[in-house]
Amino acid sequence: VAMASLSGLASALESYRGRDRLIRTLGYCCQLVGGVLLEQCPASSEVGTRLLAVSTQLSHCRTVLRLFDDLAMFVYTKQYGLGAEEEDIFVRWVSVLGNLADQLYYPCEHIAWAADANILHVDASRWWTLSTAFWGLSLLLGVARSLRVMLKLRQRLRSPVAAFTSQLPRSKQRAMETQMQLEALVLLSNLADLANAVHWLPRGVLWAGRFPPWLVGLLGTISSLLSMYQAAQADGQADAT
Repeated sequence: VAMASLSGLASALESYRGRDRLIRTLGYCCQLVGGVLLEQCPASSEVGTRLLAVSTQLSHCRTVLRLFDDLAMFVYTKQYGLGAEEEDIFVRWVSVLGNLADQLYYPCEHIAWAADANILHVDASRWWTLSTAFWGLSLLLGVARSLRVMLKLRQRLRSPVAAFTSQLPRSKQRAMETQMQLEALVLLSNLADLANAVHWLPRGVLWAGRFPPWLVGLLGTISSLLSMYQAAQADGQADAT
């Protein structure tokens, strides 16, 4: 079992997405533990400070790696297009707008990173705010999409037609219930990230700047673990297929 777990971890780390998920999870975990130590255990303040420093470096690592994400995002956005295959028009346009927000997020973050590195002489804080705003918009649209999908699935499962097993086979019901559970996980993940996104906006916007480090770490850890679970489920389904 241990060797199988190690092999699975090594396999995940060979892919960019798998490595990014692990770095993200470790970064937020360090922020969570470091924040708790600083706030609750003054004697361990040095350890807490070091963990927060590790978290900052891991976050910086992910920022640098995202310099190469634009093309992959563009290809995905182009393939999705206007979402002609989506049955629900609300899901369709929310997804299109979400893809657009994601596409605009990357160049804004790149400019902010370049400004911090003194490569470009522009106001870094303005570009960080803009990139965070696009990220928050994408997450908000993702929340709306998940809620809509869950509502439509619930309506189909509870419709009079669904009461007749001849009309809706049990395998179809299970597939829809599984999809609802996965959408619920996506919803929770997006809500956790959205809370952090608002926190990183300029002060005066809702609860911006009010979260202690441990709370940012907790929300990020929850989101990261949910993302890893979703990826594991998707891999399992792909293997089964």
